[in-house]
Amino acid sequence: MKTLESPDMNSLVQRIARQALVTFRRPTPCSFADHHEQLLGLMRQVRGADLKVIPPASPPPYGAPPVTYMHICETEHFSMGVFLLKSGARIPLHDHPGMHGVLKVLYGKVRVSCFDRPDAGEERPRLGALRRSVLRSSAEVTDASEPCVLTPERDNLHQIDAVDGPAAFLDVLAPPYDPEDGRDCHYFRVLQGAEVREPNREVLLMEIAQPVSFWCGTEPYPGPGVRL
Repeated sequence: MKTLESPDMNSLVQRIARQALVTFRRPTPCSFADHHEQLLGLMRQVRGADLKVIPPASPPPYGAPPVTYMHICETEHFSMGVFLLKSGARIPLHDHPGMHGVLKVLYGKVRVSCFDRPDAGEERPRLGALRRSVLRSSAEVTDASEPCVLTPERDNLHQIDAVDGPAAFLDVLAPPYDPEDGRDCHYFRVLQGAEVREPNREVLLMEIAQPVSFWCGTEPYPGPGVRL
């Protein structure tokens, strides 16, 4: 069985974790933009080999989760882990209330479709209610691509599809999901313009329960440990 390695204080993943802590600790530092750019610089460098995360040698067994998660670390300020998508898998359209995020593909290819949340002052509608949103971008992303970035105001909702095979990406979220603090994950369905790839196109979204076709399992993280 793969086991977590001891922390290597000079490893890239350790440096990413340290920089994420500096960037997202509360209260947010006045130099947030500079710290965030340093974090992006480290995320641009990371590859699957740095985390010992490699494409699977064979297809997953029947009935395996479409998506699995490798936990690396979590503090009150941020969480970091790796999502692995089997071929054809999708992480449905979901939100990140009040959160920042950075996503970096480690192997494979994903299509990331990003939408903006409603205005911050708008009351969150109940389950099944409609809301207007804007499709900001829909693009295929590989390990050679720039990290994908979301903020509380921009690209806060996204859908991620594995393209042409399995894929994996490193994910940093700040602060972590916490339903008791108002940061629960909500899922949505596009009712208008579902296949649109045109940026800044207004669409209608409906909040839905977690799709029955999606669930996320876990598996051990095999790479260098992190100490914070």
